[in-house]
Amino acid sequence: MIKLSRPLHLLLAALTYTLGASIPDYLGKPFAPLAFALGLGGVLLAQLSMSLLAEVFRPHNEPLLDSETSQQKETLRNNALYVSIAALTSAAFIVYLLYLNQTLALPAFVLYFSSSLLVFAYAIPPLRLLNRGFGELALAAHIAYVIPFIGFILQARESHRLLTIIILPLTALALAYFLVANFTTFSVDQKYQRSTLLRRLAWERAVPIHHSLIAFAYAIFAVALLLRFSILWTAFLTLPFALLQIILVRNISLGGKPNWNLLTSTALAVFGLTTYFITLTFWLR
Repeated sequence: MIKLSRPLHLLLAALTYTLGASIPDYLGKPFAPLAFALGLGGVLLAQLSMSLLAEVFRPHNEPLLDSETSQQKETLRNNALYVSIAALTSAAFIVYLLYLNQTLALPAFVLYFSSSLLVFAYAIPPLRLLNRGFGELALAAHIAYVIPFIGFILQARESHRLLTIIILPLTALALAYFLVANFTTFSVDQKYQRSTLLRRLAWERAVPIHHSLIAFAYAIFAVALLLRFSILWTAFLTLPFALLQIILVRNISLGGKPNWNLLTSTALAVFGLTTYFITLTFWLR
């Protein structure tokens, strides 16, 4: 089944961007609504291009739609390519508008450039990390690290250790979620010889790495509390879901019957709700 729009990835990108943009206000920086709106549009267009280009350059032996004809496949690829080019062009124009508005400091420009590199490296040959077992890493880095960093820099124009303390564990939780998504498509990935992160690691190594990513994330949040960033206590509201996620993955690794819907929903809740609760805390504090 084709996944051209990837609406969930766009929603997660919007959420993480909003998180990044909410932190400077807590640190005493004035909120810039125009920079927020333009920046949000830019990151969503970049994330859309990331998803579309992944489909444009999908190997020809993999269908985009069930029971598709060759003509349908070619039409879909062309349409996706046209939309992705338009999205990238629009994103570049937004960056230019930010420059004219004197909002585009050097760190913001570097981050937008890094976002573009990740988009191309993720989807386009010869790198195409999606086919090399590193696509999940690029996707997690883009959504959970680069995008919230852009949201923060456009408001604050400088970095802060609080931002790093937040986006590092969120990147780990995002990677754990995308790794779980690999579990659910493992048989299809084997059929088409897709080199996903799970297939590159193999189950024996992927399961403990999955557990370690979650443990690392909550350990960083615990350190944040020790550093007197008590505002991050809401991250622990999702700890029960994280423990359930670990239990579900462990049961599958031991040969138990998988409940894919529950597992993917739990993994999504751990990353998505953690981001949402922290964002809400900054907006309402």
